[in-house]
This record gives sequence, structure tokens and C-alpha cells, in this order.
Amino acid sequence: MEIASDKHQKFKNVAQKRTINAIEAIKKIGALNNKKTYEWDEKDIAKIVKALKNAVSDMEKEFGVKPAKKEEFVL
Repeated sequence: MEIASDKHQKFKNVAQKRTINAIEAIKKIGALNNKKTYEWDEKDIAKIVKALKNAVSDMEKEFGVKPAKKEEFVL
């Protein structure tokens, strides 16, 4: 049986690798912005952004993270 610190270290190692991979994948999506190479419209981008936000929201729910409180705008 692994002790808690070993499990935490294992989590950190795997989470770091997966997070780096996810960030790199998002950067690759961002590189699709070149209109000389690709053709896209605002609806396409909105669908991509929505899918990514939903994936992050789902991940937060799996970890039991409560959504951030939306702050009221005050001028």
C-alpha cells in the first residue's frame, strides 16, 4: 500500500504532464488563427471555446471544485 505522500507525488507527476499536454494542445488550436492557411468564422471559434470551457467545468465538478463567485461590477 502506498503512503499518502507517494500518492500525492504520483498525482503531481501525472497532473503536471497532462496539464502541459493540454496547454500545448490549446496553443495548437490557437495557431489555427492564420486566415492565409485556414478558413473559419466566429461561430466555429465560439464552438471551440464552448467545448473547452465545458471540459474545464466538467473537470472542476469531478474534483468537487465550486464555481468561482462572479463578482459584481462596481464603478
